[in-house]
Amino acid sequence: MSDLIKLLPDSIANQIAAGEVIQRPASVVKELLENAIDAGGMKIQLIFKDAGKSLVQVIDNGTGMSGTDARMSFERHATSKISSAQDIFSIRTMGFRGEALASIAAIAQVELKTRRESDDLGTQIIIEGSEIKTQEPVTCSLGTSMAVKNIFYNVPARRKFLKSNPVETRHILEEFQRVALAHPEIYFTVHNNGNEIYHLKPGNIKQRIVALMGRNHDKRLVPIEEKTGFLEISGFIGKPQYAKKSRGEQFFFVNDRFIKSSYLHGAIMELYTELMPEGSYPLYVVYLDMDPNRIDVNVHPTKQEIKFDDERVVFTFLQAAVKRALGAYSITPALDFDQEASLAPADAWMSTTRVVNPGVQSIPEEADFKAKKDKKSFSGSYNKPKPDPNLPHWKDLYNTGQEVGKEEPGFTTVQSSLNKAVEADVVGQQELLDTQSEINPFQVHQRYIIYQIKSGLMYVDQQAAHERILYERYLETFKQGQKGSQKMLFPYSLELNAPDAEILRGILEEIQLLGYELKEEKDNRFLISGIPSDVKQGELSGVFEELMEQFRRNAHDLKLNKRTHLAKALARQSAMKAGRTLSLEEMKGLIDQLFACETP
Repeated sequence: MSDLIKLLPDSIANQIAAGEVIQRPASVVKELLENAIDAGGMKIQLIFKDAGKSLVQVIDNGTGMSGTDARMSFERHATSKISSAQDIFSIRTMGFRGEALASIAAIAQVELKTRRESDDLGTQIIIEGSEIKTQEPVTCSLGTSMAVKNIFYNVPARRKFLKSNPVETRHILEEFQRVALAHPEIYFTVHNNGNEIYHLKPGNIKQRIVALMGRNHDKRLVPIEEKTGFLEISGFIGKPQYAKKSRGEQFFFVNDRFIKSSYLHGAIMELYTELMPEGSYPLYVVYLDMDPNRIDVNVHPTKQEIKFDDERVVFTFLQAAVKRALGAYSITPALDFDQEASLAPADAWMSTTRVVNPGVQSIPEEADFKAKKDKKSFSGSYNKPKPDPNLPHWKDLYNTGQEVGKEEPGFTTVQSSLNKAVEADVVGQQELLDTQSEINPFQVHQRYIIYQIKSGLMYVDQQAAHERILYERYLETFKQGQKGSQKMLFPYSLELNAPDAEILRGILEEIQLLGYELKEEKDNRFLISGIPSDVKQGELSGVFEELMEQFRRNAHDLKLNKRTHLAKALARQSAMKAGRTLSLEEMKGLIDQLFACETP
């Protein structure tokens, strides 16, 4: 029997390795930009077409390469960044593994032009699927130009899993944002399909944040700074009132390298919990600078996950810096020491009573007060549907003997009054039951609706039911054509960051079908002049903010088309949320509309 184990050819091994490093066009953008920075480029251009599927090109004015180095750079594990295993623990460059260019060349067609300052001519290399087609001298500018064409052209199984152009473009712009924020001293330009998206001049961190995320961020930023012998912390955090429902404006950098850390993210979110609504995310751009020996960046091929030798110390210093910044700018709420909670006005206490069923009120219990003081407490209702029988007749307890007959004032009088009060309440309840032929629907914890049907009881999640109703309504609107809209007296200017603006461009036609009248202006701004009748002008910013987040989440489902994505996102954004008290008519109307749906 022959041997079974054999070495894979380099072409196949490179394609397998490429699957770890190059997941989509955005991965190519990241690797090429980091190489340009490591080469000392101070002016870097990013050009891409068809969301990077046809072309990703990065041009820099760095040191360039010799002909030999240019060819060696496409070999696996060929790098100029390290020479021994010990060097891994003192890394300051972005790359060091020597896998990026070999992986890119394995799954795309690559054209490289490079020249050093000391050379009269540069070098041009053309590679397809790891195979070098040509290498020849060429006239070119100082630095390096790397053009990657037709990504995954020889791996069709991977190419078909790429998302739509707006989604892939958003990923590219997000990767670019991370690199641009890490290096505000570098001049960057970005062109997509011939249109310039970014033109970033060298500047400080705040100027770079505003240039990337929009002019409206200028007044939303609070600086943070902490210097210790262990690490240095700098950057900006956002004011709580400007927190968004969507993620995407949270950045950590360690030694100018973008990282993802749920642990450090939790350190910041813990301080913001009481300062902003639930489900919101504050902006932060935080830079940590520390000894490379205290971190390990060789955890994942993408190098976005790192390990600290003492994560708890970093957590503590980060929280201290953020807490000091929030306090210094009077963002944290002040405590009122002048008034005890127990001495609050009586009408403030009574205002916490909530209606559960028509005509029936409940007195708030201790748990209700605790829930109001502590937002982390259980938010459900503790109402009792059964009223105190003596409450409507409390005055009878203080009637004198003259008012109730010949009985003398005293215990007998009070006991008689109590008996009458209980008797009257029982009679009232019996009359109510006699007049009701059916039990009306009622809410449980302001989230579920209980409704009587012939076969028993129906249990409805009010938010999920409303989402289904709106989802089918939006799909029907897409089929029928444009919905009517109401003109706005003063048009609303909506400013988005580049990734969100790219999403909106991709769904602009569908948004207009729903009754929105909007057109694109320059600098990722959209002018809204008409809105659907069921949307208020004051809600527009939140509507589009949450819409972008919902569309981002749904875009990962390959089984749904664009309009289905949008209908799903709009339904989730517009539906009533759990915790809203509904009237009897609203509950009945919701149930009727739900069962009128094609799929209730």
